[in-house]
Amino acid sequence: MINLLLIIGCGNMGGAMLAGWLAAGEDPARFAVLDPALVEAPEGVALYRNAAEVPGVHDAVLLGFKPQQLGALGPGLLGLTEGRTAFSLLAGITLDQLAAAFPDADGHVRVMPNLAARINKSPVILAERGLGADSRDATFALFDRLGSAVWLGDEAQFDLVTALAGSGPGFVYRFIDALAGAAIDLGLDEPTAAALALATVEGAAALAAASDASPATLADRVASPGGMTREGLNVLDDKAALRGLLTATLAATRDKGAALSRTS
Repeated sequence: MINLLLIIGCGNMGGAMLAGWLAAGEDPARFAVLDPALVEAPEGVALYRNAAEVPGVHDAVLLGFKPQQLGALGPGLLGLTEGRTAFSLLAGITLDQLAAAFPDADGHVRVMPNLAARINKSPVILAERGLGADSRDATFALFDRLGSAVWLGDEAQFDLVTALAGSGPGFVYRFIDALAGAAIDLGLDEPTAAALALATVEGAAALAAASDASPATLADRVASPGGMTREGLNVLDDKAALRGLLTATLAATRDKGAALSRTS
């Protein structure tokens, strides 16, 4: 079991994860934060401003700073990772790079959630090296509290699943905004368009999650032959326009992960 997790860099993602664990009923004393810029930590969570203040009683660390900072910050954190599991949120940073940066850790795990961790609705992708069976089970149990944890067998796919599940909410938010914007462009007032677009996507996603049918099947169920919905789907489906756009979106996002790896 991981009795105390030290979160190093508690920004948007680290903060969302911490909030999700607390919302799931985890004891605040199970977490500590090392972040010189954080104004305050949640009640019961210890906050340290520099590595020298950390008492060293933690079992694992979660690296939550920017991947571009690994070279500058890594050497100063070595004492905090010694003999502990190092969890990494650093997009694009491979297990090889983690092992090279923190050779004193007893295991290395890449972790990719999204901001829905805050409400315990995030997929959490995991890839590990060096964990024994007990540590692997403890890792899964911890991150599964944030939504649905999944072990990835092939690390080569990590940038792609990051693009899909980690960056994906950004693309969904952009779609909601575009759906509302299209209605505004066609004459609907902004508040009504925004409210209807959000409610529509929320309801559709909830139904898709609860249904045994695939999203493609659900789309066809909405669309009667010769009806209004089918006419709109014909636009999205023409020459696989929507799928092509999203393929290009995921490819660009995935390739950025590889670029981050090369420059870190």
